[in-house]
Amino acid sequence: MKHHKAVFTLVALLLATLALSAAAAAPTLTWTFKDVTAPNAVETDTYSLNDAGVIAGDYVDSSAVQHLMILKGTKVTSPTDKNCETTAGSTGPAFYGINSAGTAVGWCELTSTGYPVGLLYAKGKLTEFSVPSAIETEGNGINDKGAIVGMFVDSSGSEHGFLLVGKKYTQIDAPSPDTSTEAWSINDKGQIGLYAINSAGGYDAFVLTGKKFTQYKDPNQGSTGIVTHKIDNKGDIDGTYYDSSGVTHGWVYTGGKYYTLDDPEGSDTRADGLTDTLVVVGRWGSGTYGGTGYEATPKK
Repeated sequence: MKHHKAVFTLVALLLATLALSAAAAAPTLTWTFKDVTAPNAVETDTYSLNDAGVIAGDYVDSSAVQHLMILKGTKVTSPTDKNCETTAGSTGPAFYGINSAGTAVGWCELTSTGYPVGLLYAKGKLTEFSVPSAIETEGNGINDKGAIVGMFVDSSGSEHGFLLVGKKYTQIDAPSPDTSTEAWSINDKGQIGLYAINSAGGYDAFVLTGKKFTQYKDPNQGSTGIVTHKIDNKGDIDGTYYDSSGVTHGWVYTGGKYYTLDDPEGSDTRADGLTDTLVVVGRWGSGTYGGTGYEATPKK
């Protein structure tokens, strides 16, 4: 019996050693970057993409006017809303989320009030939506079930996240003392990626699962903090963090590990959209005609 125990112990040790060796040899993920630019645009902002590779965002034309953008290959679809502010230099309309059906959500500033209103683009039709009694509404994310998340400003001027399912709005607030919650994305399981402002004035990143908030902290983030953008259907997350010098970097959390994404062409990278195969879209550069959209694909 003692002999058998010794053999079993040796086998267990051998298996444990092999498992540790396999873990140590696990490859580190890296991404290949390519620029994404809309035809004849002076700036392209890529905020989301679906698993078919269709990108949602906005672009700025040579007259400094910003347009809604759905980019499929080199084909741009740019629906318009007559109520949206589109004068040169204004904070123009943009799509921030797109699902597998090609339904996109975003927001624009209304010409009549100057305040944001949510936008939904489905089956070739663009419509507006607003949280009841809200001063401002911004649509940010949509899943394949049609659930929408975003941010609204209430009548007292406070910011909150929201979840819209059918016609029902649910308010979302990060755990106290954090305030000004921004719900950015929602996956098909109903998990919501969001961020909020902490008591020190920096950003905190969370994922909301049911009623449970899980906070994420990149080891490279500085005092300004970190924001969550997309959560995919596998629970992988991306977003943007600020280092100790205030420089922005994209990040991806997958397999229990944080990865930094920096576009090799320039600084100030942010990661916004994320597919179930870990393809990322975002932007590098300062914006205001200096920003460039990118798509980053994991190297095999």
